[in-house]
Amino acid sequence: MKPLLQRIALAAPLLVCGCNDMVNQPKQTAYAPEPGPASIPADTVEYDSRPPEVPPVTIALLDRGQERYRIYCAPCHSELGDGRGVIVERGFPPPPSFELDRLRAAPPQYLFDAITRGHGVMYGFADRIVPGDRWAIVAYIRALQLSQRATPADASADERRSLP
Repeated sequence: MKPLLQRIALAAPLLVCGCNDMVNQPKQTAYAPEPGPASIPADTVEYDSRPPEVPPVTIALLDRGQERYRIYCAPCHSELGDGRGVIVERGFPPPPSFELDRLRAAPPQYLFDAITRGHGVMYGFADRIVPGDRWAIVAYIRALQLSQRATPADASADERRSLP
């Protein structure tokens, strides 16, 4: 039994000394005025910050918005944006339809903020959807709103000729 105690007595200082580097490692404190030695990951934004400007609406932006909308929004809001998605069929409360006059009149920033922070029962998607994709979803929602009340008279002469 004595040799076991001697081995433990010799190993204990080595184990304790091995942890000393953890106390002296670089770190960023919560209230530091400037970032410490720890690096800040790329594409990180300050809490509650917004992209500097709304991207121009292009076909590529609408395609990306449609793709992201189908992934993140359609389960609740449905493909048409009428608030009758699959989740609602399972007993969850229905979200408002994008056809409501108040949502049609809402500025794009309102929709962006609702996606970012959440609204009502909807939780925020800031940690799941990057700002560029949020703007793409907003552009697609606007396209959905326009498409629901579109008439043949809204199309150009060339587009009307191609209609069935």
